[in-house]
Amino acid sequence: MGIKDVVRCQWVAKYDVSDAMIKYHDQEWGHPLQGNDQLLFELLTLEVFQAGLSWEISLKKRSGLKTAFHNFDITQVARMTEEDRLALKNNPNIIRNGMKIAATITNAQAIKHIQDEFNSFSSYMWHFTKNDIIDHQVMANQDIPSQNTLSQIIAKDMKKRGFKFTGPVTVYSYLQGMGIINDHEITCEFKYHK
Repeated sequence: MGIKDVVRCQWVAKYDVSDAMIKYHDQEWGHPLQGNDQLLFELLTLEVFQAGLSWEISLKKRSGLKTAFHNFDITQVARMTEEDRLALKNNPNIIRNGMKIAATITNAQAIKHIQDEFNSFSSYMWHFTKNDIIDHQVMANQDIPSQNTLSQIIAKDMKKRGFKFTGPVTVYSYLQGMGIINDHEITCEFKYHK
């Protein structure tokens, strides 16, 4: 069986096998990610920047965002200043949305407080399901909701803790990306990341 014969989720069917979206689907999306706050912050930042845009645009700007936000070092980003924020608004390698740039800095600061309380951002995110993965037995892409009760609860708690751009739709997408929610279709060869 060739690489093109691999069965994936319907949402990536339109992309070429060499595309970043395929790589993201195969190697990251839905993989249970625990214990790596830096990568969890990176994924959260990508979700924040894709709000109102497409995931593909966010992925294409990932390298630029990584550079702009100190390789997603939470401490360094939390210390960024208004001057840094204004400079990033002129950076052609990222999505130049001032509110999203400011939200990323604010979110890093919120994560620092969570790390003090929960020991890690990972522990905080996974405590909502007691470290369980919610495995939706998705038959087709149209069966996937844009949000659910869990994402609403988490979004509300994150808002209370000062996070920005983390509404229930963004949080649902984030939960999919970090693997708390497994929304790979049941026919997808990457459903359980073998």
